[in-house]
Parts: sequence; structure tokens; C-alpha cells
Amino acid sequence: MKRLTRRDFIKTTASFVAACGLTKVTGCSSSTEPTETKPPSMPTRPFGKTGVNVRIFSLGGQAALEIPGQEDLSGEIINRALDLGVNYIDTSAYYGQGLGQPGLSERNIGRAIQSRRQKVFVATKTLGRYYASAMADLEQSLQNLQTDYVDLWQLHNVRTQSDLNAIFSPNGAYKALQEAKTEGTARFIGISGHFDPNVLASAITSYEFDAVLMALNAADIHYKSFIENTLPLALERDMGIIAMKIPARGRMFREGGVETMKEALGYTLTHPVSTAIVGCSTVEDVEENVKLAKNFEPFSDDEMRRLEDLTATYYRDAAFFKYEG
Repeated sequence: MKRLTRRDFIKTTASFVAACGLTKVTGCSSSTEPTETKPPSMPTRPFGKTGVNVRIFSLGGQAALEIPGQEDLSGEIINRALDLGVNYIDTSAYYGQGLGQPGLSERNIGRAIQSRRQKVFVATKTLGRYYASAMADLEQSLQNLQTDYVDLWQLHNVRTQSDLNAIFSPNGAYKALQEAKTEGTARFIGISGHFDPNVLASAITSYEFDAVLMALNAADIHYKSFIENTLPLALERDMGIIAMKIPARGRMFREGGVETMKEALGYTLTHPVSTAIVGCSTVEDVEENVKLAKNFEPFSDDEMRRLEDLTATYYRDAAFFKYEG
């Protein structure tokens, strides 16, 4: 497998910028109106070969959105994100399960987007590994989200070869994804994982997916790297590429290491991903992330190398979600 170097990443991202005509001020706007009279807009990137363009910062469905008792705050976060130009929201049928309310994130999103459904690209996931359980999840997700389709339906947290064996068996969950896409209850289908990059690599090279959601942060390069082992294959297949685990639930940040969200998000967005999802606990978190995305410019090769070097002493903590062995 050809390894993409940091320089390759920067060149590829630069081609995204050139293709969209992006600047940190005007985004993908084709307007000839003077930029000083327009508020900054968040850049977009192509979501693989789907024909959809997504903003480079997207809202994750965890943090406040899955916590019982924070329904009002969740609505404020979602609506503020949409008001600021976010057009992609990620969730799962299982967000909220650890707090006793599976599907809570979906329900919060469903309530918030009713009047603006057509402007939101909604992605959700199933942990089902077989056809029947996956279809049951989809039916519940549609009910939770108060919609008759999702834009992207993904296999959630695919970790092992045993997962793949079940998913791609004759009565596996992949059959459910294909059927949902054919019937229109899912516009696109995808796969997600943060445990083992080689498992995701095996799946996307063997079966057809529109998108892949993978862990990608400044500590990734040191151990079981999705950047090295999964990202190049997704690029070859022109997939929508969603990055997650950018701040690693806060474990990315420490004195003497990566210290700011600007560094963490900028590192991820300098790679040729379509978008980066981040869960937010406050409206202020949303506003900060949108501001960073609006003003994003690709990092230099030296800056990328510096951030990777900073995480070398604590990469296992910042990549706690990966398989060890």
C-alpha cells in the first residue's frame, strides 16, 4: 500500500481548496459581492462522489445531545449550529444508551430539525450486525428523528474480523444497508470505526460504501494509524470521509502537548477529509468550533510534524479508543 506523506496530505487538501475556490473568508461562495460586505462563511468540501457538499465542521451527536435532562440545551446547540451554517449532524441509534436512554440523541435532533429537515444532512448508525437487528434499528431511528429517510446510514463501531464476518454474511447487516439504499430510506451507506484501522480497510476494499467515519487526530500517527492504513484507501475510492475523535474527549489537551482546539481541529482538517464531527457541551463550544472552521487554513508540513511530536509521550491516552495488542 502506498503511504500518503504529510506533504501529500497538504497537497491534496490544497486541491480541495482550489477546486472549491475556498478562502477563509468567503468559503465556497461564487458571489462577486465584495468580501468585506459579507460575513465569513464556513468552507465546504465534497462528500466523496455523492454530489453533496458538507461544511468542514459538523455537529456530533454525543456530549450534551445524549445526556438526559439536557434536552433544552441540546435544542439550543443544534439550532445554533444550523444557524451558523453547519449542514451535517452525526448521531446513532445507541447514543444515550450508557445513560439509560438509547436514542436520546436522535430524539433531540429530530425535534430540533423539523422545520429545516431539507437543509440538514442527517447521519445515523446501527450496531446491528445482522439484517433483522439492523432493520429494527433503522425503523427506530426514523421514528426518533421524525423523518422518513436518513441521508447516511452507517455500521457503527466496527471493530473485529468477527464483526465483518457477521455483517457480510448472507443475512448480515450489509444486506439491510443495501436494501435501505435501494428503497430510499437511506440515501447513502457507510461504515464507522475507531478500534482497528485494518478492519475498516478490509471492509471498504471488499464492499461498496459511500462513506467512512474514522478516528483521526494528532496522536493517530503513532499507533495503529487510520491516516496510514485507512485514509489512502478511502481516497482512492472517492468516499465521503468523516473524521472523529479530534479532541479525544478532552484527552488530547495538556500542557506541553496539544493545548488548543485550534491546533486539534486544524491538524485534522489539514488532511483530505470531507468534514470533522465534534460533540459539543455548550452553545459556546459550537460557536468556537464554527469560528475555527471559518478561519481555517491548512497547516504547514512543519506544523503538522510539530503537533505529532507533541503527542508522542501521551499518544495512548489520546488514542484510548484503539485496540491494544
